[in-house]
Amino acid sequence: MDKHVEDVAQALSGIADGASVLVGGFGAVGQPNVLLDALGDSGVRNLTVIANNAGFEPELGLGRLIGRGCVSKMICSFPRGSSTFDTLYRAGKIELEVVPQGTLAERIRAGGAGIPAFYTPTAVGTQLAEGKETRVFNGRTYLMEQALTADVAIIEAWNADRWGNLTYRGSGRNFNPIMAMAGRLTIVQAQHLVPLGSILPDDVVTPGIFVNRVVHVPCGDPPVAKVAAVQGGKK
Repeated sequence: MDKHVEDVAQALSGIADGASVLVGGFGAVGQPNVLLDALGDSGVRNLTVIANNAGFEPELGLGRLIGRGCVSKMICSFPRGSSTFDTLYRAGKIELEVVPQGTLAERIRAGGAGIPAFYTPTAVGTQLAEGKETRVFNGRTYLMEQALTADVAIIEAWNADRWGNLTYRGSGRNFNPIMAMAGRLTIVQAQHLVPLGSILPDDVVTPGIFVNRVVHVPCGDPPVAKVAAVQGGKK
């Protein structure tokens, strides 16, 4: 069994117009930017993207995907910081569903675990609660939130082997593991492709059963040189 694919085009093959896509990463950390850049250039349209944020740099990763007109709806916790998203949203060209970050994480985790919905006190009494079922448990009101899954999960890992076993680094572990479980097709951009057996069993965070394709993108993503250039040479 070998889930390694040779290039980004093979990794992304089959993603169709109208697909729902989970995009890993926490802020700008741990996002699969090389895959997102290629998806943005592919011409795909009308995607629903579920992510922690709406991207930052216009020509990098999620910002590029949005800027190319590929995304019709964003489901995220932090839509600020992206001039591209702001422009499209104010023009009525992209839909937004804001989800509190903890609720977003739990909706995705529940989706990957096969749990259709759960109750949370977060957002009770706010606009985010409009239209949602509520119940009272032990005298406190809770909202019912539905699980999130997607046609595709595109994630970033630190180490991957050919079976698709994964490890992560730092904040890259926040959303990537739960998204790997919640995608019907999970595609991984891995900084290191390591021999089978190099990842000790106790160190595996995402077992290969949740992964379909792995493409090796050597260290350097996010591309530090490009980010430094955008920031005027400051790292």
